[in-house]
Amino acid sequence: MSIEESELGGEKKSNFIIEAIEKDLAEGKNGGRVQTRFPPEPNGYLHIGHAKAICMDFGAAEQYGGVCNLRFDDTNPVKEDVEYVDAIKEDIKWLGFQWGNEYYASDYFQQLWDFAIRLVKEGKAYIDEQTSEEIAQQKGTPTIPGQNSPYRNRPIEENLALFLKMNSGEVEEGAMVLRAKIDMANPNMHFRDPIIYRVVKHPHHRTGNKWYAYPMYDFAHGQSDYFEGVTHSLCTLEFVVHRPLYDFFIDELKEQKDLDDNRPRQYEFNKLNLSYTLMSKRNLLILVKEGLVQGWDDPRMPTICAFRRRGYSPESIRKFVDKIGYTTYDALNEFGLLESVVRDDLNSRATRVSAVLNPVKCIITNYPEGQVEQLEAINNPEDPASGTHTIEFSRELWIERDDFMEDAPKKYFRMTPGQEVRLKNAYIVKCTGCKKNAAGEVEEVYCEYDPLTRSGMPESNRKVKGTLHWLSVAHCLPAEVRLYDRLWTCENPRDEMARIREEKQCDALTAMKEMINPDSLKVLTNCYVEKYLADAKPLDYLQFQRIGYFNVDKDSTPQHLIFNKTVGLKDSWAKEAKK
Repeated sequence: MSIEESELGGEKKSNFIIEAIEKDLAEGKNGGRVQTRFPPEPNGYLHIGHAKAICMDFGAAEQYGGVCNLRFDDTNPVKEDVEYVDAIKEDIKWLGFQWGNEYYASDYFQQLWDFAIRLVKEGKAYIDEQTSEEIAQQKGTPTIPGQNSPYRNRPIEENLALFLKMNSGEVEEGAMVLRAKIDMANPNMHFRDPIIYRVVKHPHHRTGNKWYAYPMYDFAHGQSDYFEGVTHSLCTLEFVVHRPLYDFFIDELKEQKDLDDNRPRQYEFNKLNLSYTLMSKRNLLILVKEGLVQGWDDPRMPTICAFRRRGYSPESIRKFVDKIGYTTYDALNEFGLLESVVRDDLNSRATRVSAVLNPVKCIITNYPEGQVEQLEAINNPEDPASGTHTIEFSRELWIERDDFMEDAPKKYFRMTPGQEVRLKNAYIVKCTGCKKNAAGEVEEVYCEYDPLTRSGMPESNRKVKGTLHWLSVAHCLPAEVRLYDRLWTCENPRDEMARIREEKQCDALTAMKEMINPDSLKVLTNCYVEKYLADAKPLDYLQFQRIGYFNVDKDSTPQHLIFNKTVGLKDSWAKEAKK
C-alpha cells in the first residue's frame, strides 16, 4: 500500500487532471498506458511548490498502475550542478515516491540535434545573427505582427554550415541562434520563429565539452517526452500558452513515426502559492549566496529540505497538497493552513516531552532533600501503543519564567503566591513566595507540595486551574533551542518585491532586505530538556508540552543538543491578524 493510500484513507483522488486521464484511457489513447514524468531543472533545491507537482506526477501514475520517470532538464549547464541532482533525488524519496527510470534531457542531445538538422535541411529553421534585443523587438506584440528577420531566407546550405559551426566552439555566446521558421504574424507569440538552439560555452556536468549548441526548453521538452513514451505531460499554468508549440514540434516528428494515438498530451494545473513565502529558485539562490539565510535547508526557507529539517513530516506535506487540490486558476494559499495540517499530523506522531526555554528555579521547601522519584510520562496520548518513559522529580525544579508572577491579575492561573497549581504528572503545589536579586529579577520561586496529590493517588483528583511543566534541576540536559518564524513581513513578498524595485529602481537583494523579518530566528541558549532526549535523533518528532512541536536539528550532538521549533500548538499569526 502506498503512503497516499495508508495515510489518506485509501481513497482514489479525483480532479480535472485525473478526469482527463480517465477520458484518455476510456478512448484507448496511448494503448491504455499512463506514463508521466517529473522534469526538474537541477539548478537549485526543490521547494514546496515542486511538492505539488511531484504529488500529481507520481500520484497519477501510481493511481492507474503506470510509471513516473524522473528526468532532469539539464539544458543550461551554467546554472546546473550535481549537488542539485542529488538533493532532488533525496527530496523525492523523502516525500515517499520512487521513480521508474532516471533520465536526463542530455540523454537526447544527439536526437534533438539530428531533429534540428532535419528542420534546417527542410528549410524550417535558420540561423539568426541578430542580437537578443533586436530579435525581441522584431517579435512585435500580441496585437501587432512581428517582422521577419533579415536572415530568415538564408540559403539552406549556409544555415546548415553555420549551425554546425555553432557546435564547434568557434562561435561566441549570443553571436547567433537557430530559430524555427514558423509564422511571424501568429497571434501566439511563441510561434513567431522561436529560438530553438543557442551557444553556451560552459562545461556540462554530464557531457563535458561535447556540446556548445544547446536546445531551448520549448524545443527539448516535448520531444524528450515523446522519445520516452510519456502519455501525460503534467505541468503548471504558465505552460498553457506553450502547449500549441509543444504539439507543433511533436507533429514535426510524424515523418519519423506515426503519432495518431501515441503521443504525449499536456495538461496544466495551478501552482502552489503560499502567503509570506517567496518560492522562485532565482530569489532563493540570492538569499543563500548573500547570506540572508544559512543555506538551502535553513528552516525558514520554503525548500523541501528546509521543511524536513524544521520537523515537517512528508505525510503532512502530502496531506496539505491534497487539501488545497488542483485547479485551473492561481490562488494564494494561507501559510496558516499548511501549519494547521502539520500541527494535526504531528499531534498523532510526536513524542511528548518537557522542556524549559526560559528557566527560573523553583524549590519545593517541604520536599525531602536528596529524594528522587521516578514518574511515568505518556509518550503520546493519541497513540496508546507509543508507551511511556521515565522522568525524575526532586526538590529543585526548573519552571518557565513566564509561569510565575508575583503580583498576578485575577484570572492568572499559573504560579503566584498563595495559589495552587499542578506540576504535570507529579503533585499539587502552593506558591509561598520568591527571591529577587539586586536588579529586582526573580532568582528563585518557593512552594510547598501536598504529598497526597501525586498523579494517580485519590487526592490527585482535587481540582486546580493551572498545570505547569517542569524539569528536575539534577536530572535534565542543557540545550539550544531555535525558534523560527516567517521569513517575510509581508503577505505577498513576490508582489511587494516587484513594487519596491519599481518604486526605488533597485535590485532584488535590496528589496529583499526591506521585507525580511528581523525576528525570523531567535536562538535560546539557556534551555533545558529531559535527559530522555539524550539519544534523540535528527528528524525525531517531538512536542515540548505547552510550547509547541520541535525536532532535533542535524547539527545537534550529544554534547550540544539543538532543537528546532516546527510549529506552535496554536496559530499565533491568526491572533495577530485579528488585532
